[in-house]
Amino acid sequence: MPTEERAFWVAFNHIRGVGSARVQRMLKAFGSLQAAWDAPRQRLLEAGLDERTVAAIAGERPVIDPQTLLDRCAAIGLKVLVWDDPEYPPRLKELPMPPPVLYARGAVTEADGLAVAIVGTRKTTAYGRETARMFAGALAASGITIVSGLARGIDAEAHAAALERGGRTLAVLGCGADVTYPPEHAKLSRRIAESGAILSDYPPGTPPDAANFPPRNRIIAGLALATLVVEAGEESGALLTARYAAEYGRDVFAVPGSIFSPASRGCNRLISDGAQPAISPEELIAALDLPRVAPALQMRMIVPESPVEAKILAALGSEPVHIDLLRASVDLPVETVSGALAMMELKGMVRPAGGMQYVAVARPCDDQRR
Repeated sequence: MPTEERAFWVAFNHIRGVGSARVQRMLKAFGSLQAAWDAPRQRLLEAGLDERTVAAIAGERPVIDPQTLLDRCAAIGLKVLVWDDPEYPPRLKELPMPPPVLYARGAVTEADGLAVAIVGTRKTTAYGRETARMFAGALAASGITIVSGLARGIDAEAHAAALERGGRTLAVLGCGADVTYPPEHAKLSRRIAESGAILSDYPPGTPPDAANFPPRNRIIAGLALATLVVEAGEESGALLTARYAAEYGRDVFAVPGSIFSPASRGCNRLISDGAQPAISPEELIAALDLPRVAPALQMRMIVPESPVEAKILAALGSEPVHIDLLRASVDLPVETVSGALAMMELKGMVRPAGGMQYVAVARPCDDQRR
C-alpha cells in the first residue's frame, strides 16, 4: 500500500466512530480512504455514513494531518498494519469486522498463525497461576504462539511462561500500543516486544480507559485458533473473550476448578455450557488436531539427570510445596535438597513460589520416571 494511502487509514482511525463497517463502506464508494478523506460532506452521506459520523469527520479533517500521524507512529517505534498488508494477521482478517488498523510494537510473523489465547482473572490463586504457566510454557515450547492481554494475573503469567520457554507471545492492549499498562509490567512488555508483539487497534497515546478493554477481547479471540480460560469468576472479562471465540467458530477450553472456589466458577460454568475441559497441554493439542506439534511437546519434557532430581521432581506438582515438607517427603538431608533445588531452578525444572515453596515447571513422562 502506498505510504500516502496508509496515512489516511491512520487518520480515520483517530476519528471516533469510524470502525470496520464504515471503512468498508468508504472503500466501496470511493476506492480508497484518501479519496474518502477528500470527499465532500454530501458524498460521505451518500456512501452510507450516518450524520453523526460525517459530522465527526468534517470536524476533525481541518485539524488532522494524516502524514504527521503516520510519521509519529514510526518515530515512536510502532508499525502500522492494515488489511492489505501481508503482516496483517490472516486469522484476524477472517472476522466479519476486523480492525482496520493494528499498531504493532514488535513483529507479527507467519508463525503466529498457530496461536492459542490464554486468559483469566486478575485475582488469581496459586492453582490458577501454576496452571497458566504449565499450559503457556508447554504450548510455547511446542511452537504455539500465546496470545493474551498483558493484564495482571493469568495474562501476565501466560506471557511470562511463554517467554521463559523461548516461545512467541502477543499482547493485545486496551490502550495505545505505546502505553504501558499496567505500569508494573513495563519490563514484561519490553520482553514481549522483543520476542513477539504488543498490539492495539487504538491510536497511540490512548489511555487505558475501562471501556476499551471489552472490545480488545475480540482481537485476542480473533488472533487465536482457540481460547483457553484458566481461571475466571462469574463476572470475569475472560468469559467475554470466550464468547467472542465461540461466535467466531473457534474452540473454547476451560480449566476445571473446585466448585468451592469463586475464582473457578466462570470456568466451571463454561464447561457446563459446552466448553471443552482442559486437562493437559497434550490433550488440548490433540483436540485441536495439531499432530505436528505433539512430538515437539513430548521431546521437551524434562528428564531428571540424577536420582535426587528424580525424587524431588516426583514429589512436586503444580501446587506449592514448602521445602521442609519436600525434604521430609524425599527423605534426604536439607542441604542436599536445597542444593538440588538451586540447580533444578537454573535448568528450568522447578520454580520458587514464594515463602520457601516450590512447584514443578515440567514433569517427566511416565516412561522416563521408571
